[in-house]
Amino acid sequence: MKPRSSIATLLLLVLPLGFAGIWPLQHRIDAQRAALGVERDDIPLRSAALVKAISLEYAPFVADVYWTRVVQYYGSKRIRGETNFQLLWPLLDITTTLDSQLVIAYRFGGVFLSQPPPWGAGRPDLAVRLIERGIRDNPRYWRLYEDLGFVYYFDLKDYPKASQAFLKGSKVPGAEIWMEVMAAKIAAQGESCDTSFFLWRDIYNTTANPTIKENAFDHLKQLLLRPDCKQFAAAILRNPPRENK
Repeated sequence: MKPRSSIATLLLLVLPLGFAGIWPLQHRIDAQRAALGVERDDIPLRSAALVKAISLEYAPFVADVYWTRVVQYYGSKRIRGETNFQLLWPLLDITTTLDSQLVIAYRFGGVFLSQPPPWGAGRPDLAVRLIERGIRDNPRYWRLYEDLGFVYYFDLKDYPKASQAFLKGSKVPGAEIWMEVMAAKIAAQGESCDTSFFLWRDIYNTTANPTIKENAFDHLKQLLLRPDCKQFAAAILRNPPRENK
């Protein structure tokens, strides 16, 4: 019994000291984690060409890593309610330089670079630059022309260029016929409630990205509440549109 009694006594002396030492250690670990979180909100290498050069044949794999970083970066900013998306462009630039066929990066980037805070970076100029790069590297993907027209129409209010983007996209094999209709309508009328509603509804119905879908839904609600759209909104509520299949 004496050995057990000695061990129990020793534990009674050691455990409180151990717990007393754990608290400051945990405090330091938490502080280091917080510091690492701040450090991660930066990119050691911002040169897309340099990152591609050192990636060698692993460039597509590294592109996936950077694409994951894009999603995590944007998502964490939104969760924290932050509106500074200064790393969104360099992350997307590196991602699409490493893998020019990663279409989702162009589409995601086009929306959230162009959208004003709190939804995005408020940089439609960079969105145009990114999407035009995507079109150059993926000329048969007509949806990128839609995205380009979208930025010109909503964010830059440049209706001739928006019309031109939709018209060019309509000539890509497999493009929906409404692309040509949008080109003509925007050229003739500029911005209108029904055109804006159609474009946001198409984004809502066709995207698989939940963040883009939520963004589109919020814009649809805002459109239906606009005073100049009340008559159109009433018609929509009487005859709800069918979702695109």
